[in-house]
Amino acid sequence: MRNRQGAAWSLEAQPWAAGKAFIAVAGRLRKWGLTAPDSLEGLVRQLVATVVADGGRHVSIHLAEQDGQVLLLAFSHQPQPPELEDGILSRLRELGAVSCGTETAVEGRQVWALLDLAA
Repeated sequence: MRNRQGAAWSLEAQPWAAGKAFIAVAGRLRKWGLTAPDSLEGLVRQLVATVVADGGRHVSIHLAEQDGQVLLLAFSHQPQPPELEDGILSRLRELGAVSCGTETAVEGRQVWALLDLAA
């Protein structure tokens, strides 16, 4: 992550994790002097809820900023997670993601979204 700001958090995989992740991400963006779009909360909550549903013990949230955009990534740390719910990528786009995706690996599932920052 050279030449860009970044942060990461590890949270218990609990229903409250999505709200705590939003507070952390929004706070970090403010600390960096950036204005988040109104869609940030819904997007963070959806990313985190998706990986919490994988059933692991903890999740990690990663944030990077560059050129007026932020990359948000949620990782489940749950080996061999269940099938991903249909429509998750469509929901992320509806919540403001410019681009989004998911990948499942031996270590768990990652779900990410790229979001334009407010002008």
